[in-house]
Amino acid sequence: QVQLVESGGGLVHTGGSLRLSCAASGSISSIRGMGWYRQAPGKQRELVAGINSGGSSYYGESLKGRFTISRDNAKNTLYLQMNSLKPEDTAVYYCHADTILGGYLEVWGQGTLVTVSS
Repeated sequence: QVQLVESGGGLVHTGGSLRLSCAASGSISSIRGMGWYRQAPGKQRELVAGINSGGSSYYGESLKGRFTISRDNAKNTLYLQMNSLKPEDTAVYYCHADTILGGYLEVWGQGTLVTVSS
């Protein structure tokens, strides 16, 4: 099994920056793709950014340019650098991993809250 623990959320003013981290532990070799999702109050969870098993990154609509996803395999950590934050970026941000351990299994972290004040 894989465990994911996010950190780095908090309160920031409009235009500010934050870097989220997601530390993975457990059966690291079973991890394929990883990514970040977010869920704002009253809204559905949406894709923020992801990195596939080949190392290619992809982003949710309109987020590329402000957000950058990266992965440090030596530290088993996924990052999300968020710049030029807006109040509409306020949400709980979740780390996600696709794992293959016997079969396919999605793994989610507990989430970290990002609040952007206007």
